[in-house]
Amino acid sequence: MASKQLFGRDSLTSNPNVFNYPATSDINITSHGADLYWAVSALMGVSALAFIAHAHFVVGRKTGGALQYIIFHYITAAICFVACIAYFTMASNLGYAAIQVEFQRNNPLVAGVYREIFYVRYIDWVITTPLLLLDVLLTSGLPWPVILFTILADEIMIVTGLVGALVSSQYKWGYFVFAMLALFFVFYQVSFVGARHAKAVRSSNGANIGRSYLMAASWTMALWFLYPIAWGLSEGGNVISGDSEAIFYSVLDVLAKPGFGAVLLFAHRNINPADIGIHVRDYSTPRRNLYSGANDHEKGRNIIDNDHGVPANGAHNNGYNGNGALPANGTERPANAAEAVSTSAHHGTAEPRMQTRPNV
Repeated sequence: MASKQLFGRDSLTSNPNVFNYPATSDINITSHGADLYWAVSALMGVSALAFIAHAHFVVGRKTGGALQYIIFHYITAAICFVACIAYFTMASNLGYAAIQVEFQRNNPLVAGVYREIFYVRYIDWVITTPLLLLDVLLTSGLPWPVILFTILADEIMIVTGLVGALVSSQYKWGYFVFAMLALFFVFYQVSFVGARHAKAVRSSNGANIGRSYLMAASWTMALWFLYPIAWGLSEGGNVISGDSEAIFYSVLDVLAKPGFGAVLLFAHRNINPADIGIHVRDYSTPRRNLYSGANDHEKGRNIIDNDHGVPANGAHNNGYNGNGALPANGTERPANAAEAVSTSAHHGTAEPRMQTRPNV
């Protein structure tokens, strides 16, 4: 595409101020595509209910209903529920716009001027793909600013994909390039930044968090790179029919949503949420230590190292050294076994000495 076709006054020629509102579209789904969408809608709905049931009747009973153990079930169920509504809309032959194709084909399956573009699909993605990334990146223990910035790039990817699908001229491929750049950024964050964080997290119960993260991240990224191919063959290039588009996207969505959910929850079955920095406090739950003992090396700079109860970094000491939960007021906690030993060793003194631990 010549540069003068993208910039300057030629853009007004390529995208004139002329609006065509066709009464019908030529390239649409048939009853076969609609039946597939109905089936996928039902599958998404059943999957959402299954994830919720597993959270409450299986995991909830084992963990006493602690919310941090079922947060991933909730997120995954929400993904499937939103997809259920989107597929219900497409099966009803709603939520689409008739857009003039850039490439008119001789193939009778894609012959015509106007193609049915389901914008509701992108409404689904703009809600569910951030939740998918949240599922993956929370597993790595990434800081919230990094997670939010990665989700922003994902939103850019979806919105530019939608705009490109609704554009009739060759400018749609400019939006495709923007979407691909955003996808590569998300890929880098998930495959490299997130992977490094996941490998650095130490498990308190022997679970391999790095391997669990790799399982979920690899599944997601492998599928996400197939979506641009589906876009190029359908909304972009008008190569495949509406029914073939339905098959392509439906298979990807089933694998990327309920399929991903099953993989993720299997990977999380032995992970202690505290190890990846997750603790959800209900109104009836007392305050507690947000760190697990497995990651004491991350708190080494805050260990008491003198007789005055002052941490090495000069921060105020509240009597916390990484073992035991803080009470509601957050200032004191019951003595643990390590301090009991220290106290007995100094029983002849007026004040017990807190045990000193070296930085690790």
